[in-house]
Amino acid sequence: MLLDCHTHTANSPDGQNTVAERCERAVELGFKAMAITDHCEVNRYYEAEHYEIRPDEKYHDYNFKVCYENSLAETARAKEIYKGKLNLICGIELGQSAYDAELSEKLISDDRVDFVIGSLHELPGRDDFAFIDYTKEDVNKLMEQNFTEILNMCRLGKFDVLGHLTYALRYASNYGVKIDLKPFDDIIADIFRTVIFNGNGIEINTSGLRQKYGKTFPTYEYVKLYKDLGGEIITVGSDAHTTADLGKGISDGIALAEKAGFSRIAYFINRKPHFINI
Repeated sequence: MLLDCHTHTANSPDGQNTVAERCERAVELGFKAMAITDHCEVNRYYEAEHYEIRPDEKYHDYNFKVCYENSLAETARAKEIYKGKLNLICGIELGQSAYDAELSEKLISDDRVDFVIGSLHELPGRDDFAFIDYTKEDVNKLMEQNFTEILNMCRLGKFDVLGHLTYALRYASNYGVKIDLKPFDDIIADIFRTVIFNGNGIEINTSGLRQKYGKTFPTYEYVKLYKDLGGEIITVGSDAHTTADLGKGISDGIALAEKAGFSRIAYFINRKPHFINI
């Protein structure tokens, strides 16, 4: 029953290993399915010269067009090579899709794309959440902006599942900053209602289990809220950036989904969900 619906290779700026290396490990583990979902940041799709760069910017990766094209080409080739041995899913993690709706639509309309994770890694005019010093922030204001942008992204709906809803908590914990999300329960519920209305899903991202944060993104109470609001589509992904992390935490993520009331988990082919009973 093992599968992993969120993985990155060397075609992501922060990833390692080839698609083939990832596939070999998935076959060894006996995976039912695996998705390659390399990064494609919509607001960083072109070369840096296309954008107005802030002098204090700490995140310098641009030209995600190359990442996108290389990842789709390599994964499409691997699908043919591993046919019959592994259900390989050609996906992308689309960051900040609402910042350029027209480009986002073009990217997700490529015939090779099986699966799209919609993520928010940064706010307008700010660095990636990974580069923020949370001890110098009004974290409540930051989270309000974060969830407002996620809601906007969900209304646009240029994805299949919403990725790591509580991504920012990964980095806040590195600063010893604890963020109470209770004040944002209403907007999070609105996010889930919008996702459900659009026929999309959410993911349980297990990367936090192997990091200082120590929990999934999102945690149980929000997976349960999504289910209670009528959510049916849920995927589980390790967010592995190395082959060594492939599949880590997946069994815990599946158990969490079951505890929240789900009897099945999903993976995507040709942008359509396929379900596996838990």
